[in-house]
Amino acid sequence: MVLEFKKAVAAQIPEIWIILQQAIARRKADGSQQWQDGYPNETVILNDIHKGAGYILVDGEIIIGYTAILINDEPEYQNIQGKWLSDSDFVVFHRVAIAQEFLGKGIAKILMQEIENFAKVQSIKSIKADTNFDNQAMIAIFEKLHYVYCGEVYFRGSARRAYEKILKA
Repeated sequence: MVLEFKKAVAAQIPEIWIILQQAIARRKADGSQQWQDGYPNETVILNDIHKGAGYILVDGEIIIGYTAILINDEPEYQNIQGKWLSDSDFVVFHRVAIAQEFLGKGIAKILMQEIENFAKVQSIKSIKADTNFDNQAMIAIFEKLHYVYCGEVYFRGSARRAYEKILKA
């Protein structure tokens, strides 16, 4: 496997959307309410790409993972019920999804490490993210990668678990 992490382009939206649809179905099968309300969708992916925030993990020419990465761009995080570990610049990521046929191979962890590398290149030491209270798979990844639970944030009317990781120099 030769993996590369790079910006997504609009022509890749159909492939990315398949991966997100697989993740939406997995969340439902796991009994999670996350992503069961029409979000995310193809328009969200297009907006990510237009903002320069859509990123893919590829194995050769095959897209195996997707995420959106932004810097200091999550207004809802200002309203946390709890306390962040830091008040400095931060990288935030949303919409982590791995292709069905690549599950169980550590790809989500690799994608998360690429997000950390992105932050380090930007000289940013804080990564913030959130997930549904019932997304056990993502909560387990956060815990495994030493993210700290900081409280709750709200999106589209529902509470989400908020996490932060301070990167070592």
